[in-house]
Amino acid sequence: MVVMGFDFVGPGIPEFVDSEYCNLYDGIMKTTVDIPDKDLEDAVRFTEAKTKREAIVTAIQDFNRRKRMAELTRYAGTCKDLASVEKLQQQRRKG
Repeated sequence: MVVMGFDFVGPGIPEFVDSEYCNLYDGIMKTTVDIPDKDLEDAVRFTEAKTKREAIVTAIQDFNRRKRMAELTRYAGTCKDLASVEKLQQQRRKG
C-alpha cells in the first residue's frame, strides 16, 4: 500500500519511496548526534551561520580544510625544483 510517498512494508512501518526526495539529497547523510548546546551556539556565532545545519557543515568543511593544509606542510621544502622564498624576493627586487 502506498500513501503520500510512503510504502507500508509492514503494520505501521513506512518505507520512503519518493525518488524525487532521494535525488534531492544525493550525497547527504542524515545522522543524529548529541552536541553540547554551548558548543553549537559558539559554532553558529563563529561561523555567522543562519542555521545550525549551516554552522555544522561550515565547521566540518573548515576542519577538513585545515587538516589537508597540515598534511601538505609535511612536504614543505621537499621539492628541489621550486624557488625558495629568498630567491623569489631577490627576483622581485631585480624587477
